[in-house]
Amino acid sequence: MTPDKTRLTTEEVAARFDELAQQEKWFDIHDELFADTVRSIEPPNSPYFKTAEGKLAVRQKGENWVKKVLDFHGAHTTHPVIGGNHFAVGRSFDITVDGFGRIKIEELMVYEVKDGQIVVEQFFY
Repeated sequence: MTPDKTRLTTEEVAARFDELAQQEKWFDIHDELFADTVRSIEPPNSPYFKTAEGKLAVRQKGENWVKKVLDFHGAHTTHPVIGGNHFAVGRSFDITVDGFGRIKIEELMVYEVKDGQIVVEQFFY
């Protein structure tokens, strides 16, 4: 059986993720790289988000958050570190959010790739 050359490798997914993340194009990442069955896992007791499953639910979670952002003061995303079928990036951001005020978060974002798509994203903050 020969490998499917149309599927992106983890390295290729991470490279495209990085290209879009550096431009703050998070919904493009979602549209291009997430599987239909993606899971988005938040830390237990997160005051900001709940875990979501499925591409539509994960998209809605992101859109709901963006609607609450009142002011964007800055953000930075590191380049990916790859290990097997996972990659991780560091992210920091400083924003003012309706209901929370100004918040600064330093987080680690870990992604699992399967069949050329992101199937899990997990946040640590």
